[in-house]
Amino acid sequence: MTQETWLLLTYKVPADPPRRRVALWRKLKGMGAVYLQNGVCLLPRTDEHRRALKIIENEIADMSGEAVLLETVGLDKAQGEKVVTRFRADRDEEYREFLGRVADFEAEIAKETAARHFTYAELEENDEDLKKLRTWLEKIRRLDFYAAPQGGDAAAGLARCEALLDTYANQVFAAQEENRGLPGSDEA
Repeated sequence: MTQETWLLLTYKVPADPPRRRVALWRKLKGMGAVYLQNGVCLLPRTDEHRRALKIIENEIADMSGEAVLLETVGLDKAQGEKVVTRFRADRDEEYREFLGRVADFEAEIAKETAARHFTYAELEENDEDLKKLRTWLEKIRRLDFYAAPQGGDAAAGLARCEALLDTYANQVFAAQEENRGLPGSDEA
């Protein structure tokens, strides 16, 4: 088995303006970087990450900051596992947040079903919410470099949402069909 290799970025940027520091932090977190401490982060060694970090290194220089980019490995298997555990923990945190939104979606469908609120407008709104959930989960998966344990639960949660929306959609279609046959409707 080959030893995992990471790209290590250490950097120091001026405190002012703080928005630039925050933007840099967000960019690195958005790539899936794990912070070992302030200004020290890791990403798995890939060509894509290497290119992105070289660009960030240049941005740091433009901010009058300092950066060093290194390739590194864990001293031993246990050290490497500590790093992988950090990556998985970060993704699991995101998956748990996602699962909270899944629960919100499930509750919304249950509320609309209990109220018999079967309208196309509500269906469209819930369809948009489901699309957002799909996009969000895909973003998390792209950063899940080491198969975090909560990934399976998140996928199952999305599948439940998809099934719930299908059931709700069929109820909306049935309710709208019933309404078309009522006296006084445009189609009667």
